[in-house]
Amino acid sequence: MDAILAARAPGFAARALAALLLAAAGLALAEAPLPARQVKVAGHALRVEVAATIEQRMKGLMFREKLGADDGMLFVFDEPGYHAMWMKNTPLPLSVAFVDGAGAILNILDMEPHTLDQHAAAGPAVYAIETNKGWFAKRRIKAGDKVTGLPKPK
Repeated sequence: MDAILAARAPGFAARALAALLLAAAGLALAEAPLPARQVKVAGHALRVEVAATIEQRMKGLMFREKLGADDGMLFVFDEPGYHAMWMKNTPLPLSVAFVDGAGAILNILDMEPHTLDQHAAAGPAVYAIETNKGWFAKRRIKAGDKVTGLPKPK
């Protein structure tokens, strides 16, 4: 078949193979693990995966079946805003803390799995941190507390 295609359309087989390899590479990149870092939330260590692109932020923790006890996801927004989160395709109950550019927590909300309810920042947020539901409450973390170790927004 390749010989027939190559004879009818010179270079077609090579272009098709190149396109296939590029598509496979793109798929591999899309599924690559997110960079991780440690932040401190009111002095409590939390390992977070960093979702800094629109594609990474859109996927978030969707389809995740488990999350370590001190793990989460840090969403880095392109600019400050009243950003909101939802739980579409997310089977884990989560809490979210919205954080301003100075690292101060604006508000913390609990979110239920598989809901489309909007959970919004109480002020212009630059970051959001999602982790297991109750993680912030268990540590008595509240609005006004500081988060350190945050990357600079781009």
